[in-house]
Amino acid sequence: MTIDRKDGKNPGTRVFCLTGPLTLRNLFELQTELRGAAPPPLTVIDLTGVPYMDSAGMGLVMNHYVRCQTRGSKLVVAGANNRVMDLFKVTKVDTVLPLVGSIEDAEA
Repeated sequence: MTIDRKDGKNPGTRVFCLTGPLTLRNLFELQTELRGAAPPPLTVIDLTGVPYMDSAGMGLVMNHYVRCQTRGSKLVVAGANNRVMDLFKVTKVDTVLPLVGSIEDAEA
C-alpha cells in the first residue's frame, strides 16, 4: 500500500490518499502517520485506490475516527468502492462513520 499525504483545499484539512489493499499486513505505516500529531480540524481518508480492506484496516479507520472525535476534529472517508462499502455495511460502521463519494464531497 502507498500513502500520499497532502493538505486539502481548505485550511486545516489533511488528506491521505491510499493505494492498494488496507490490511493487517500493511497498515502500520498509515497507523504511524495518523498517530504522528494531533489531528487537524478535518482528516480525509481517500479509499478510491483501495480495492480491499480487512477487519484490521477497518479497525484502524475506526480507531482514528474515535481519536478525532475525542479531540474535537472530524474524520471523513471518501471514495470507498462497493467491496469496502459492503464491509462497512455488514459491520454497521456505515451508520457511524461519515462516508462520501469523493475528496471534494468530504471538503464541502
